[in-house]
Amino acid sequence: MQAQLTASTLDEETARAEVYGLLAALLYAAPSADLYDRLRVAVTETPAAGALLEGPWGELVAAAREQPLADTCREYDALFGGVGKPEVYLFGSHYLSGFLNEKPLAALRTDLAALCLARDGAMSETEDHAAYLCEVMRYLIAGDDAEVANLTRQREFFTRHVQPWFHLMCEAVARHPKARFYRTLACFAQAFVSVESQGFDMLE
Repeated sequence: MQAQLTASTLDEETARAEVYGLLAALLYAAPSADLYDRLRVAVTETPAAGALLEGPWGELVAAAREQPLADTCREYDALFGGVGKPEVYLFGSHYLSGFLNEKPLAALRTDLAALCLARDGAMSETEDHAAYLCEVMRYLIAGDDAEVANLTRQREFFTRHVQPWFHLMCEAVARHPKARFYRTLACFAQAFVSVESQGFDMLE
């Protein structure tokens, strides 16, 4: 008999999707005033004391409260923007092959096509951008099509296209001398991906 989803399971899935959505927004561009304001007033205590993400999440919220939005926007541009080579790359191919637009990107596009997903034409970055991958994971968790949005698809996509390199990007951000707010974001993202990895390992 198929197991019924409990309220706590549904809440956990919603929370996972929201975290991926937040990471996508903060990695794709400097935060909007509305997003930054909501982050500043976010609850930092988890229902279960000592939860693995409570510390990194609290530090991220504290960083948003301490650093003005204008400074965080400048920090984003300094780390990830500018003309030519950025200080820190947000593209998977860079970490997996050492170059952009390489075989990892082609493999990703093949898997995205199998999921009937395609990059929005308004998006200038390639599909292996960290924000794009987080948005795909959010869809695979919260999407309405059960043939696509399910744990099997999540695990396959995560293990192929997120897990192999995301921690390397987070480490690059965290150790950069210009990173303040984004250092805390990188630490939170790394902790979250670690929890995701452990969760998917339990499914095997």
